[in-house]
Amino acid sequence: MKTCLMASVATAMTLMATGSVAAQEKPGFKDTPMLPGGQWRVHDADRPAPVVVAPAATPGGPPADAVVLFDGRSLDSWKPDRIAWPIADGAVTIPSRAKSGGENNLVSKQSFGDVQMHLEFRSPNPPTKTSQDRGNSGIWFMQRYELQILDGSQNPTYADGTVGAVYGWKPPLVNASRRPGEWQTYDIVFERPRFAADGSLVRPAYVTALLNGVLVQNHQAMLGTTIWRQVASYKAHADAAPIQLQDHDSPVSFRNIWVRPLPEAAIAQDLKKDGK
Repeated sequence: MKTCLMASVATAMTLMATGSVAAQEKPGFKDTPMLPGGQWRVHDADRPAPVVVAPAATPGGPPADAVVLFDGRSLDSWKPDRIAWPIADGAVTIPSRAKSGGENNLVSKQSFGDVQMHLEFRSPNPPTKTSQDRGNSGIWFMQRYELQILDGSQNPTYADGTVGAVYGWKPPLVNASRRPGEWQTYDIVFERPRFAADGSLVRPAYVTALLNGVLVQNHQAMLGTTIWRQVASYKAHADAAPIQLQDHDSPVSFRNIWVRPLPEAAIAQDLKKDGK
């Protein structure tokens, strides 16, 4: 009886050990061709798995690794140029310049380089002005590179200044604007420019943007720092800088603003020597 018991225990331990080894084996192959770059094989069993990031419980919400810049309650992540932007009903609205006394942009306290950004905005309703004076604001990445916000619903203006435009450079691929007073969404990937040690441009900034779920800019190269009525150009700067929401003296409202700083691996696929 004792011998049988010991044999059963030994068998169980063997099965447990075998199962443990099997559980530790990684699916994949080690006899397939090498992929370009010479580091990994096709379907390589040793290639690291992606980091797990929990998505938001509801569409448009911040995923687990996001930096929430505005949650409808606090502007602790921002500083205004002049006076505070008022919060009401979960949204923050640009105050009039009659109250602020001049240009009053909202600037993030934290600096960013390459980011994924989600932002929701609403143009005032009813509209009272036209063209560039109607629902005008903008997202300035690194306080330099602007993606335009404007009331684009039945509001003629110059093409490179409408909503979805890289301001002063590229019109949006389509006009996907909602009517004034309706909430609209921006989902954006911004890739910062790269500069050499001598300050020369190695790679321009790029932007990909979806307005209300519709692609309006597809990995679009940017000409440089946004400027009115002139051609943009680059001047070397740091790898990270604040994000700015523009005050253009129009009561545009915002909510649900978050960003995800992107790793070099997200950008490096078309850069020389591992993205450097």
